[in-house]
Amino acid sequence: MGKRKNQQQETMNKLLIATNNKGKVLEFQELLKNTGIEFITPAQISLNLDVEEDGSTYQENAGKKAIAFAQASGLISLADDSGLEVNALGGAPGLYSARYSPKPGATDSDRRAFLLENLKDKPRPWTAHFHATIAVAQPNGMIEFVEGNCHGEIIPEERGTGGFGYDAIFFMPELGKTMAELDMDEKNRLSHRARAVLAAMPILKQIFSI
Repeated sequence: MGKRKNQQQETMNKLLIATNNKGKVLEFQELLKNTGIEFITPAQISLNLDVEEDGSTYQENAGKKAIAFAQASGLISLADDSGLEVNALGGAPGLYSARYSPKPGATDSDRRAFLLENLKDKPRPWTAHFHATIAVAQPNGMIEFVEGNCHGEIIPEERGTGGFGYDAIFFMPELGKTMAELDMDEKNRLSHRARAVLAAMPILKQIFSI
């Protein structure tokens, strides 16, 4: 009985980052590294889970992923759904940011090129914002949500080699840099995901008693 209790306690002290996106994993690892929370990835526990993101909102998608990973692993799980919303395109690509391409198997570079193609006849500045919704789910089905946003504009030329997705064309006028030109410390203060993690910290501190 004592051994089982210790195993349960050990499980409850771990936070599963519920994503297979390597870029997101790296960002979450940096954002959580000094929090006192022990985090693990699906690969570390050999969990191969692909959750279809077919919700109609960021919250639905984030919640669906968090619950699926929590129930499959028995671990408290943190998932996010995020997107780029461009005002000149009526908020597109939004929920479909990771799948924004006319062809299957598209790369991040393909998606950036497709976005710029759709913007080329629109007047600048192409104002936009990144949005992230984070879900923190427990294996018993309890779930909580927080959000974060980062405002800027899309520019027609790529700048910077950091980040992933649309970072190289997302310009932040107050800094004079694209998100791909930010160092990790800057991105971890300013990004939509960073702001959502900051909003999630009171939830995580309560759950993990830190």
